[in-house]
Amino acid sequence: MLLAFGLVSGCSWFSWLPWVGDDDESKLEPAKLQKFDAEVRVRKEWSGGIGDGLGRKYLRLDPVVLADRVYAADGYGVLEARDRFTGKRLWRVKLDADGGGFLSGLNFFDRRDPSFVTGGVGAAHGMVLLGTTNGIVIAFSAADGTELWRAEVGSEVLAPPVGGDELLFVQTSDGRLIALEEDDGTTRWGFDNQIPILTLRGSSKPVFDGGVVIGGFANGMVAAIREDNGEPLWEHRVMLPQGRSELDRMVDVDSTGLLSGGIYYVVSYQGRIKALRVADGSLLWEQEMSSFLDLAEGYGHVYVVDEDDVITAIDQRTAEVVWKQEGLFRRKLSSPVAFSNYLVVGDSDGYLHVLAQSDGRFIGRRKVDGDGLRARPWVADNLFYVLGNSGSLQALEIEPR
Repeated sequence: MLLAFGLVSGCSWFSWLPWVGDDDESKLEPAKLQKFDAEVRVRKEWSGGIGDGLGRKYLRLDPVVLADRVYAADGYGVLEARDRFTGKRLWRVKLDADGGGFLSGLNFFDRRDPSFVTGGVGAAHGMVLLGTTNGIVIAFSAADGTELWRAEVGSEVLAPPVGGDELLFVQTSDGRLIALEEDDGTTRWGFDNQIPILTLRGSSKPVFDGGVVIGGFANGMVAAIREDNGEPLWEHRVMLPQGRSELDRMVDVDSTGLLSGGIYYVVSYQGRIKALRVADGSLLWEQEMSSFLDLAEGYGHVYVVDEDDVITAIDQRTAEVVWKQEGLFRRKLSSPVAFSNYLVVGDSDGYLHVLAQSDGRFIGRRKVDGDGLRARPWVADNLFYVLGNSGSLQALEIEPR
């Protein structure tokens, strides 16, 4: 049982471990970067350091933009607001390591790494939000960084809190989706979902639209829930666990779903990518796919990075595969982001790759952070913001050559 708990808590990115998957060791080698004729230049507008970086625990602390500010956090309690155009620091706070929760002082995952901020950064209702290893959600004023309240949610928070019309939504590692009051963080309701013995260490970020919040869970289920009372409108199983071992049966929905035009796109690990009607959860189409990274959309495509870091563009209407890009095989990519004509991903060597949305060809590349890139870039207007594993926050712009 202790072994199972340790795996539940500590496993992430199983597909890159040599004892999981294909027996041919050569297939585990990451692809070497190939030369190409660059069509665009990635230009740096500004950069600044955010604390001590993301640590060793596969944290994905994505930066977030709210109005004219960008907010970013490290894994050790530093949260900053910067002017998104100039990079000027506007305020900075530093949290205590214990977070004040009922799990204070415990560090389950790596005693060599005391990082404890694991869910963030969220922004809603004039607040910036973080979640911790200790099961605490902390709200700060977006204006000046003043701490507004703390709420205990009972288990580690591995995804950014999300705002609804009236409430805030937090997903926890024990399979709960919790609605918090925005003024003081008290719990309005909680939706429970049983988790398997063994899971990937991660959680999908809830998606909100029109009084309904949709969450994905480690047992392969997604659920649409009413904001006002927590009643489920529908549930859908993305993938049924299969196989003899617990490793084979992992079907986590750790990817943040994509909501577009009344359709919810969702993908599971070792499972499927599906298009569901938001109104009733009915299935429109499905494809075999295995991923734990967030989806992106553009050019009428859904973009998915699979467990082997192959990038696939799928037609949103017909479910046909439009193109695949295998040139970043097993380079441990970030979640993709699509804007203008571009699809952008980071990798574990710190390179930012720019692909053409039309056909997936490489058109640009820039080394951003020597410690690697796990956080998903955030796009605002013509700039996008990247937080490297070392804590380097950069504002970048893509220009034609």
